[in-house]
Amino acid sequence: MEEFTAEELSEAHRALLSTLHKCEKMDATKLGKSQQTLLERRIAALKIALTLIEKEQVKNERGEKTL
Repeated sequence: MEEFTAEELSEAHRALLSTLHKCEKMDATKLGKSQQTLLERRIAALKIALTLIEKEQVKNERGEKTL
């Protein structure tokens, strides 16, 4: 797996967090059924990505090697 700098991880985290907040603010009732499903899946994927970035940042702070 590719190694990322602390700055790259931080910037990616900031960008994904911003996108997550925008998705969560959307009024899903105004969307069609398929768009609602896509939005729900997108939000879930963003939460997973943010969690993985946060875990990687903790590993980097501790000086641990990644897989």
